[in-house]
Amino acid sequence: MDVKAVLRHTRSTPRKTRLVADMIRGKNVNDAMNILTFSPKKIARDLQKLLKSAIANAEENHKVLDVDDLYVKSIRVDKGVTWKRQIPRARGMATPILKRTSHIEIILDEK
Repeated sequence: MDVKAVLRHTRSTPRKTRLVADMIRGKNVNDAMNILTFSPKKIARDLQKLLKSAIANAEENHKVLDVDDLYVKSIRVDKGVTWKRQIPRARGMATPILKRTSHIEIILDEK
């Protein structure tokens, strides 16, 4: 029984998000929550909210009785849309700024 939660268009680059996602992959849900709580990265708050959403999905939709048996089966970080902006430069030129986004999918399973 796989429980899934998805977060789309997160304002963090996939490369930075994967650093935090790799820390919780394969961990117990309680251990993953502790890691995300004390992580200094900004994306850790969004991942913690996503993990709480997946736990709520397990309780509500899949009728999981013991949440402590859940673990992070997989977490996938994909590239989202890229916002293209410009910053003015000398002599009337402009330099592009690429604001990258991420799509995150987390799958929980019971041990």
